[in-house]
Amino acid sequence: MEMATSMAIELKAVLERKEAALLGDLKIRDGIAIEKSADQMDEIQYASERDLAIQNAHRESLVLREVRAALRRVQAGTIGICLECDEEISAKRLAVVPWASCCVHCQDALDRAAREGTATEADSFTLAD
Repeated sequence: MEMATSMAIELKAVLERKEAALLGDLKIRDGIAIEKSADQMDEIQYASERDLAIQNAHRESLVLREVRAALRRVQAGTIGICLECDEEISAKRLAVVPWASCCVHCQDALDRAAREGTATEADSFTLAD
């Protein structure tokens, strides 16, 4: 059930590129600075842009955490194995989301539980790894 070595090497390269891109993006904090203006509408616009920049940085940091967890799974030889059911994650899914930690079925169940507010604390660790 172990992933082919060539695919693991390919995934590792993709993950390393993604990690470098995310680190570069997270270093740029232009939109987070608090800007002051005499015009109240400008203040509102600046605050809105700052909130959006903060949300983007948060999302990128979560993806970075998932990418780093996937790199650890490459090292451990467990990349491509669902953390929930121990089944293989499809190559098609890994091509789209190389850092996927769960198969589509288990990820759907985790997403549904999160939407319904029934996700356990252990589930939240699985999602973030």
